[in-house]
Amino acid sequence: MNRSFITALLLLVGSCCFAQSKNPQYDAELAKKLGADDYGMKTYVMAFLKTGPNRLKDSTARAQLQKAHLENIMRLANEGKLIVAGPFLDDQDIRGIFIFNVSSVEEAKKLTESDPAVKAGSLVMELHPWYGSAGLVEAFRLHKKVEKKSVAD
Repeated sequence: MNRSFITALLLLVGSCCFAQSKNPQYDAELAKKLGADDYGMKTYVMAFLKTGPNRLKDSTARAQLQKAHLENIMRLANEGKLIVAGPFLDDQDIRGIFIFNVSSVEEAKKLTESDPAVKAGSLVMELHPWYGSAGLVEAFRLHKKVEKKSVAD
């Protein structure tokens, strides 16, 4: 009886320790900082940037609008609100994507309304809640380490 009790107690203690994390690389502090759930995931909002109804014909005006669009992207990234952005390389109606570090479509909508290309009607945004790795939050910080030139310059 005594040996059975000790064995059961050891199994219980061992399983409790094991249940906390099966991943030896797990960093609870980092997970908390990034807003990760138990699966290392979190909610973001993904935006598909689509061709808008007002395409500028003048190349100078189009270049100025593109520069303002890129400057807005950098501002949102520096604020930690935008963690992934980039164009698609084919010539289709979906021009690019954003992944916003926000948990609601409403908040992402407010952020997209700050984009000069959206204001001008050159782009429209299609927004979707998205569940992905909380590690994406670190993408911009890592990008700054490999970026020789800014796309906004």
